[in-house]
Amino acid sequence: MPILVTLDVMLARRKMRSRELAELVGITEANLSLLKSGKVRGVRFDTLAAICRALDCQPGDLLSYVDGPEPRGDGDDEAA
Repeated sequence: MPILVTLDVMLARRKMRSRELAELVGITEANLSLLKSGKVRGVRFDTLAAICRALDCQPGDLLSYVDGPEPRGDGDDEAA
């Protein structure tokens, strides 16, 4: 996916642990971990707003677009 999640970088900058952020935002640590790893298909705006509020940042501090080919998702990396 061409969207890169840099939540772990912002957590380090704010010297905050994932557990603390999850509690402040009201989501599980498991869901926060999935978000940090980029393994989610979407995030609700209210969740994103709560994360930004807790970390005192902007959405662009957490998400960026990286141009390039998207993986096919079928696990086959051979050239066609």
